[in-house]
Amino acid sequence: MVPDRLRPLIEQAAPLAERFAAAGHRLYLVGGVVRDALLDRLQPEADLDFTTDARPDDIERLVSGWASALWSQGKRFGTIGAKSPAGRTLEITTHRGEAYRPDSRKPEVVFADAIDSDLSRRDFTVNSMALSLPDLQLIDPFGGAADLAAGRLRTPRSAEESFSDDPLRMMRAARFIAGYGLAPDTEMVTAVGRMRARLDIVSDERIRDELDKLMVVERPGDGLWFLVRTGLAEEFLPELPALAVEQDPIHRHKDVLAHTIAVIENTSPERLLRLAALFHDVGKPKTRSFGPKGAVSFHHHEVVGARMTRDRMRALRYSTEDTETVTRLVELHLRFHTYRMGWTDSAVRRYVRDAGPLLEQLNELTRCDCTTRNATKARALSRRMDELEIRIAELQNQEELKAIRPDLDGNQVMTRLGLRPGPEVGQALDYLLELRLDEGPLGPEEAGRRLDEWWRHRGEAQE
Repeated sequence: MVPDRLRPLIEQAAPLAERFAAAGHRLYLVGGVVRDALLDRLQPEADLDFTTDARPDDIERLVSGWASALWSQGKRFGTIGAKSPAGRTLEITTHRGEAYRPDSRKPEVVFADAIDSDLSRRDFTVNSMALSLPDLQLIDPFGGAADLAAGRLRTPRSAEESFSDDPLRMMRAARFIAGYGLAPDTEMVTAVGRMRARLDIVSDERIRDELDKLMVVERPGDGLWFLVRTGLAEEFLPELPALAVEQDPIHRHKDVLAHTIAVIENTSPERLLRLAALFHDVGKPKTRSFGPKGAVSFHHHEVVGARMTRDRMRALRYSTEDTETVTRLVELHLRFHTYRMGWTDSAVRRYVRDAGPLLEQLNELTRCDCTTRNATKARALSRRMDELEIRIAELQNQEELKAIRPDLDGNQVMTRLGLRPGPEVGQALDYLLELRLDEGPLGPEEAGRRLDEWWRHRGEAQE
């Protein structure tokens, strides 16, 4: 029986299915749409994936008279993209088998005639189901529906065959474990542990994209533990398993890895914020030191961690903008704790200035970084964060905190001091900015008087 939630999609696709049937070809709705429909997790605007025995040229010809738009960038891989008359994006792909050569980063594509052959090449049984159109038969040769019901994750062929065809599937398993609450079978876990080094043939960009997908599922923790416990994380993110060091060897508080995963799950599922949570403590193993009575400290781990974050994100081919955003959040994540004696106006201005456009993300990361089981300490930290946000709001009403700049601009400085463009102008502006941060808006007259005084003392010091 076809779930009612699939019927609107089927009705939209019916004219297309009839075109394929009239030309002697079969058309199947396949993959995530079928899986999510069975779980009642289907998104209203989900893209549709189809597979067919028709070859790419035939697909293009059959779709051309029906779609409102068509693109063929993936044609050499058997895929034609289209926009339905209702405006929904879809892809139609010739049945295929896809595999990597042992030394290649790019898959080879071989077309097939039978749907079972196509489904056998897919990553997991829960993704190896199809709905034939227009007769609406569920094609489930590998028991994907039963695995969904049992909460089980396994591959349609042997795990080693599947992961050999595309090693990225080992990472993708982590996303399905976390995102769908599925438990990997023993064969899969063993295969990942044995084959993890094969991930090396997958491009950095594909690994990065798969990591991003894992990080934005609602609760990625089980997937991250899978990556660590199978050893797969060592192949692309060795900083993660390296976090398995104790915070406090005397009282045996949770290790940094467990803390990090807890922080990630505490944050909103926003990609860059989650990545900042992932990397925020990566500097701890390198900075851990022991004091009297075994007390442990991680001095300047935010600075070391920021450098490590930048290096790893560059290695994974993240954009410069993404890298700088996450690195800056890692660098600033302890800033809140430096103001233990209260939030003066100056401290608030500097905190907001340093955070810049990342203020909301930094505040959330700071809140979520408190994973202590000590209720009194947790309440105290939360109260201090509340106080900071209140102070920011109060000052924001009085001053433009997000656009803090000196009371005089460069031209005014040069006119007042008789300077030409050069380093001295920059030094003067730096002085005026420090005044602005410490004391708030001074106004042009008072700022000019202070600048004259600073310039006079500077000249006397140089004589």
